[in-house]
Amino acid sequence: MSRIVPFSILGLSAVLLALGVTLPIMRFEQLYFFSNEPSLLQLVGELWSDGSAGLAIAVCAFSLVFPAAKLIVLAAEVVAGDARSGVLHRAMPHLSRWSMMDVMLVAIVIFAAKTSGLATAVTLPGFWCYAASAVIAAIFPSVVKLGKTDRQSEKG
Repeated sequence: MSRIVPFSILGLSAVLLALGVTLPIMRFEQLYFFSNEPSLLQLVGELWSDGSAGLAIAVCAFSLVFPAAKLIVLAAEVVAGDARSGVLHRAMPHLSRWSMMDVMLVAIVIFAAKTSGLATAVTLPGFWCYAASAVIAAIFPSVVKLGKTDRQSEKG
């Protein structure tokens, strides 16, 4: 597998991550008159301005920093080629552990809003872009490993 295909997949994941962070992730409707459609960036900003700095930092870390860092590490592994040892290889399990956490948290918030009866919640394109980016980044290492083992079996 040439390096163009992995970089294309990572590029798609990065674009989806950017869209997922900037587009609205959900719509909350209360009393049929009021609605709110926050993006992840707006959510972090509102948490920070409301005085919830700790929560804003946690959401920023898990929703923005870890997914971006995972994509950077994956790109660095593609550039490094078959050298899968060292810091990059050791960092990946720790980054992967948190990759779907906020997708699950948004799903729980939507479920809670729907079951409370106080508001209705609907997922919007930002959520689906973000989830698609997380899924691509999660399966990407397996796809690249398969490509490497296919090349190695062709040589042998």
